[in-house]
Amino acid sequence: MPTNIYESPLSSRYASEYMLNLFSMDKRIQTWRRLWVALARAESKLGLPITDEQVKELEAHIEDIDYETEHAREKEVRHDVMAHIYTYGKAAPSAAGIIHLGATSCYVTDNADLIIYRDGLVYLRGEIAKVLKNLADFAEKYKSTPTLGYTHYQPAQLVTVGKRASLWAQDFLSDLEELDFVIDSFKFLGCRGTTGTEASFMELFEGDGEKIDEMNRMISAEFGFKKCFTVSGQTYPRKFDSRILNVLSSIAQSCYRMANDLRLLQHDRQVEEPFEKNQIGSSAMAYKRNPMRCERICSLSRYLMADALNAPMTASTQWLERTLDDSANRRISLPEGYLCADAILRLAQNVTDGMHVNEKMVEKAVREYLPFIATENLMMEGVKRGGDRQKLHEIIRVCSMEASARMKEGESCDLLKRLASHPEFSMTEREMEAVLEPKLYIGRCPEQVDRLVKEIREAVSKIEIVKTKDVEIL
Repeated sequence: MPTNIYESPLSSRYASEYMLNLFSMDKRIQTWRRLWVALARAESKLGLPITDEQVKELEAHIEDIDYETEHAREKEVRHDVMAHIYTYGKAAPSAAGIIHLGATSCYVTDNADLIIYRDGLVYLRGEIAKVLKNLADFAEKYKSTPTLGYTHYQPAQLVTVGKRASLWAQDFLSDLEELDFVIDSFKFLGCRGTTGTEASFMELFEGDGEKIDEMNRMISAEFGFKKCFTVSGQTYPRKFDSRILNVLSSIAQSCYRMANDLRLLQHDRQVEEPFEKNQIGSSAMAYKRNPMRCERICSLSRYLMADALNAPMTASTQWLERTLDDSANRRISLPEGYLCADAILRLAQNVTDGMHVNEKMVEKAVREYLPFIATENLMMEGVKRGGDRQKLHEIIRVCSMEASARMKEGESCDLLKRLASHPEFSMTEREMEAVLEPKLYIGRCPEQVDRLVKEIREAVSKIEIVKTKDVEIL
């Protein structure tokens, strides 16, 4: 519904319900509270004066967030974390005095970010798997269907429709491998203090470093992390954000490449993205069938690739133990990077699930250029019949240029007729036509597709896909 307040298209039109929830304020603040509970629980077990009742009261009030109280307090103190500590204490008064004990703001902000970012990548892993499955099915179906290959967007040797799709799929498989590496490399910040020295905890635990390590192990394990960063300043290393946005950018690159190829193919009426029965292609030209989904993929992908530049600029300007000029940038660039990657992959799923091959148009393009593609075979056959290889090569060159010039005038290709008129070939036009079987020129395309499809199916079978109710793709 129209409103008088700006709303990001990523949230109103493009991203999934899961990702919108993951980056919601509720999810973020509830995660802060879960971190405060985990800290209190660990400190209690390690001997600090925190009771089980206080921990239980904190646990009971993770979700009932009073945003009005928080907003009023933040307006007064100009510090969001302190405002939420105050609000949490109002909800759990017996524990108000021990919330955030020994911690600094980044304990909740940075650890919560790491939890959310990791969960977001795990979700995107399943979204890539859906695209891969669609492409594997498509590639397998059309693995032996000859199509005109292009280099420099000029007609080249034949490939197959399925082999071309396997190129897109291989890019996504590479993204999946990179994504797995990034997920596996996640570490927790833990509770490290204002400059990462853990000095406040040395005071609380009376110099017992083993208790500090155990506290961090307990908190990390509660949120599914096996390790903490070995050293840190006040924040976790911002280079890790670069790693995250780089893999999101990599996904965008793969989506862009595939969608752009499909736009070219749709122009040639060979392969088309899904088009709904009542879909309108143009407000003025009613006959049009624009590749709007692929265009949107390309548009959003450009945004995401540009967004990924934010992280290295932030990582390179972290003064000493920390500076706060990362905060506002990260509040925008990281969530929007995730929402954008999510949106692009949702569109890619939609497109790959309904790609339509116009096989007659594909065959027509093959037939039009096949005489040129077959010339090497014709030359070899001419040599077998007593011809001179170098003379035959020159005849083919001249005749090819003449036939191409004729085609540029809108006439049909007459290359075989021209070649057959030269007695050096010792072949009739009918004999030459016998060489024009498209499947003779697709090389190992079917075998190559089979190999990649096998890799894809093995990789996808290991992935648990998060089920979520999605907002409609407009």
